Amino acid sequence: MASIKKNSTNNINRETIKSRCPEAYAMDLIGTRWKLSVFYNLKNGPMRFTVLRDRIGNVTDRMLTLHLREMEQDGLVIRTVYPEVPARVEYQLTESAMELQPVWELLRAWGSRHRNRQEGVEVAP
Repeated sequence: MASIKKNSTNNINRETIKSRCPEAYAMDLIGTRWKLSVFYNLKNGPMRFTVLRDRIGNVTDRMLTLHLREMEQDGLVIRTVYPEVPARVEYQLTESAMELQPVWELLRAWGSRHRNRQEGVEVAP
C-alpha cells in the first residue's frame, strides 16, 4: 500500500488503537477484501501468483502484489522462490495465519446470514 507518514495524525491514531486493542491489531492485519480472499484461497496449500490472481478474480496484479508483500512482512504469508528458469514463486500461509481458519469459517457463516437478512431472505437461527 502507499507509504503513510509516521508522524501523521492518521498513523499515530492507528498505531495507538492497535497497541491498546488486540481486535484492532488483528483487523489491521487481515481487514481488507483482498487479504481475506488470499487467506481463503491459500488455506489448502501453496499457490503460484497467477493461479491465486485468477482464483480471486477482479484484483489487479499490482494490488495483489502489494497485499502479498504486506502479508509476508506481517508474518502471514511465506513467499518461496525456486531457483528455476523461468523463475517459479509460490505463496503459502504461515502457521500463524492458519490458526485463523476457525475465525474465517465463523465470519463466512455470519456474512451469509447477514447478507440474507439484508436481502429479506428467511434465516434459520
